[in-house]
Amino acid sequence: MKILDKYVAKNFLIGYAISFCVLIGLRIIIDLFVNLDEFTEHANLGTLAVIRNIFGFYCLNITLYFRDFAGMITVVAAAFSLGKMVRSNELVAVMASGVSLKRVIVPIGFLAILLTVVLVIDQELLIPPLSDKLVRGQDALPGQETYDVWFIPDANGSLICSQKFHVKTSTLEKPTIITRQRKPDSISWQLTGWISAKEAVYNYQTGRWDLIDGFFIRKDDPAGARRISYFSTDITPKDIPVRRRSEHKALLSSRQLAALAAQKTKIKDLAQLYSQRHFRITEPIINLVMLMIGLPILVCRDPKLMKSAIMISFAATAGCFITTFLCKMFATETVFAGRVIPEFWAWLPVFIFAPIAFIELDSMKT
Repeated sequence: MKILDKYVAKNFLIGYAISFCVLIGLRIIIDLFVNLDEFTEHANLGTLAVIRNIFGFYCLNITLYFRDFAGMITVVAAAFSLGKMVRSNELVAVMASGVSLKRVIVPIGFLAILLTVVLVIDQELLIPPLSDKLVRGQDALPGQETYDVWFIPDANGSLICSQKFHVKTSTLEKPTIITRQRKPDSISWQLTGWISAKEAVYNYQTGRWDLIDGFFIRKDDPAGARRISYFSTDITPKDIPVRRRSEHKALLSSRQLAALAAQKTKIKDLAQLYSQRHFRITEPIINLVMLMIGLPILVCRDPKLMKSAIMISFAATAGCFITTFLCKMFATETVFAGRVIPEFWAWLPVFIFAPIAFIELDSMKT
């Protein structure tokens, strides 16, 4: 690695660290300001317990904030590092030595790819194991959360319902489980019966739910209820907090999304799953495209033009960011010909902004 590469890389990493702290810190401060009253609902436990709860909550949620702001952090870091070089007239000296400005941005592009790999690791390896903790609200203490459970499907087609699920004891209160089987040569399900119990407690040794006062009633024999002591399913206590809300599918890994899609649930649910799976592929690409859109604009030689270059760069980046956000909203809607096309919306920002990025790179004045 040449001295110039080390210098540019150092400036970029310093800018990245500053951008990360500023943007993530701002996100935390805003959320804390809005939800401080919810954190203080347990003030009777003492100030130290409240501070510990706040600290633990945001330490976990940093993984989500990084996922959401990774692309913007990279662009701000690039603006910081290149702005410093322009202000010191260092790019003019680089050009005078015969080095192309395209060569100057190579270290930034290489580091951006490495940081995109970190983003993928965060999304696929860090967030899914923490998903049950990331859905916890600000007003709940760790390990003491309770959730209502309504019609969570498992791999066998059964639907699990409960008035209350206690995280601490892994207990479903008064559960009702609707059992189904798939119709022959069809993707639809038919009811076979239902299970009711006073409680269902997850047994971590056997990997199934132990039922207290459990009964199974067949559809074709409603009067012949028989006792049942356990219920086998792929749904674990860790899955329930995440699976109970459709928006929490963003916390699952690609492998988990594929397993859910294989269950052939409702069309809108499938659209959400396919949208998540495709955006997992396109979001790292979109982050790199946002950087490639901004870099050619930021590489200007006149310090007087740097402010306007930064504004134009951020405007182009914001346009890509907003377009991606709108595409996520439309991904599960029937916009064209009464069809849901999540794949189209996931790749649309790439098709729009990738050519713009290549045109800008090609037209750089080096």
